[in-house]
Amino acid sequence: MTGITRRHLLSLSAVSTAAFAMPRFAAAQSADRPAVTVAVQRISTSNTLEMLTEQSNVGARIYTSYAETLLGNDWIGDMSLQPQLATGWKRLDDRTVDVDLREGVKFHNGDVMTAEDVAFSYGPDRMWGGGSVEVPDNVKAVARQALPAFERIEVLGPHKVRLHNASIDPVLEGRLSASIGMIVSKRAFLEAKSWMDWARQPVTTGPYSVAEYKPDSVLTLAAFDDHWEGRPPLRQIRFVETPETASRINLLRSGGADFACDIPPDQIATVEADKRFKVVGGPINNTRYTVFNKSHPVLANPLVRQALTHSVDRELIVESLWSGRTEVPRGLQWTFYGDFYIADHENPAYDPDKARALLRKAGYNGEPIPYRVLNDYYTAQTATAQINTENWRSIGLNIKLQMVENWGQISEGGPETRGIHDWSAAASLPDPYVQMSGSWGPAGSPWRNNQWRNEEFGNLSKELGSSTDRARRIAVWRRMLQIIEIEDPAYVVLHRNASFTAKRADIKWVPSQSFVMDFRRHNWSA
Repeated sequence: MTGITRRHLLSLSAVSTAAFAMPRFAAAQSADRPAVTVAVQRISTSNTLEMLTEQSNVGARIYTSYAETLLGNDWIGDMSLQPQLATGWKRLDDRTVDVDLREGVKFHNGDVMTAEDVAFSYGPDRMWGGGSVEVPDNVKAVARQALPAFERIEVLGPHKVRLHNASIDPVLEGRLSASIGMIVSKRAFLEAKSWMDWARQPVTTGPYSVAEYKPDSVLTLAAFDDHWEGRPPLRQIRFVETPETASRINLLRSGGADFACDIPPDQIATVEADKRFKVVGGPINNTRYTVFNKSHPVLANPLVRQALTHSVDRELIVESLWSGRTEVPRGLQWTFYGDFYIADHENPAYDPDKARALLRKAGYNGEPIPYRVLNDYYTAQTATAQINTENWRSIGLNIKLQMVENWGQISEGGPETRGIHDWSAAASLPDPYVQMSGSWGPAGSPWRNNQWRNEEFGNLSKELGSSTDRARRIAVWRRMLQIIEIEDPAYVVLHRNASFTAKRADIKWVPSQSFVMDFRRHNWSA
């Protein structure tokens, strides 16, 4: 699907009550609040709104408007943990945290949130299986990856719960801000006709409720005036799927959208030439990187993967495709890690001669290596892939660039057909354990799918999550970076991701340090 289809044009027409089945409270809403339309590249990669399945950058953009977790992040500030559906929390020991719940919170169906709903949201029927509802296998895998040591939640009273872990977790509180922990209505979940019916219209507590979701087309959210923070500033938000950049910009210019996401840097000046519009944003806490399938017969040799890492010209990518508006980080880490930030960690240097020498030492004889790429799922992804491919071919690698349509096609086939693909990594907590161990340790999908494993790294990953000795944990983290990026490369870091959003200039709205779009009361005026 490309550009604006007839379906999109029809969806952008005036919305009547016949076109959208609005919730009961819609009739009580005032017309004094604006409705906005956001043109996005994708709404959801899973075609669901359940964050246990929608683990993607595009899902991150939408979910905070309709769903909430116990703790939140200050996305437009210092990224610190903030009270959300919890008003307070207290760690009792290395495995246990007590959480005080906000009173008077209502779900979109009118039910009042209690500790039972919180326990259910983290319980077997929604996450783990073994309850009264059949839980999809991919849901259970995501839950275990995000909450690797979770044991149970104990209800202590109507507004208090206790989270029990089976083992030590140095970032236990921070996991309560994970998107999979959105708190859902127990009654609504159990009354849903099917898991998919639930996943496409979850009943949650956010400032906006799901009015209608048409996969691959439009998501309409309506103001929930009974929200615990008060009336939201917008009466409606519509996310319209518009895959092509030019189409998103044209939709903004024509008045069909108020925001257009994922604007490439080379289009910023063009957009801002019209004084009605402004482009906001910049580097975010997300890193673009290209990953290797160690099960591929050619990539099984670490020398070949090292050659790949030494032949990526990161600075060329940043300057030519990002106009210098982002940066090359020191590996898969962020400065907000504090003393966990390994400031002297060096990326593999761009050194084509060294790369050629590594290939000779590896005995590489021109065997083909597939490189599967989505068409600009990430901003400038296709152009980046073309630069990488030419750099790799210039040192003698036989790279076969394969453009694919969706994430499912990235992982199709056995080890002989999967070689290299693009990915990104985000961080919201100032500790590497969640991001690195969760993604690349024994609970991560690359390990489970036999894409990349390293036993020393796996053991260190477990230690990083079980030690309470900070100095030792920092030393462990240093060694993990050395293994996964230098000695036995699982990936090559390209650059820090950046997110640019074009909007109407008269709208006062601040972008976040992630793909999240915050449309709450504190972040809107026009």
